[in-house]
Amino acid sequence: MRWRLRGKLALELGALAWCCALAGAVRADQQRDPELESLLQKIIAKTDCFADKYDSEVWYKSMEPRLVHFVPTHDARIDILDHVYCEAKRDPTLELPPDLVMALIEVESRFDPWAVSPAGAVGLMQVMPFWPRQLGVQNQLVRAAPNIRMGCEILRYYLRVEHHDWTRALARYNGSVGRNTYPALVMQRWQRAWRF
Repeated sequence: MRWRLRGKLALELGALAWCCALAGAVRADQQRDPELESLLQKIIAKTDCFADKYDSEVWYKSMEPRLVHFVPTHDARIDILDHVYCEAKRDPTLELPPDLVMALIEVESRFDPWAVSPAGAVGLMQVMPFWPRQLGVQNQLVRAAPNIRMGCEILRYYLRVEHHDWTRALARYNGSVGRNTYPALVMQRWQRAWRF
């Protein structure tokens, strides 16, 4: 019975995410903000991580069991968790809640690095492929590190643009400004499944 409920929830989330993706497909090019391009260019070369060792250990122990359902191998789970935690904490002036980033990834791709949306967004955080081309870097959006790095920076940028209003920032991230369906779905998954 529990498995059937999980399966049903997964199907409902998948259907809702697909509808959000279709709605956002029309406005996907709204992510082409010039200020965002310069921010992304700055973070491309950075490789350092601001994570505190104790916090990261607590993070792994708490989050890895939740990720087992989506990602079958231990190494792949640790890779995702490492990059999410580090990229969420990368900018000390505006740290993202890493557990909220996990919720966003679940809604965007269900942790499938090969996911491609109807709008052409790629990978875990569904980053538009024009960004690597525009920034003059190799398109490696199917790899966790560059995808999560760009995705977190895009989300952080929209959070600043929207004066820390998470609903509006998430709607911009999805390309669905003016609609609350996508932000509500991400916040729901955050509260129910990923809250740290």
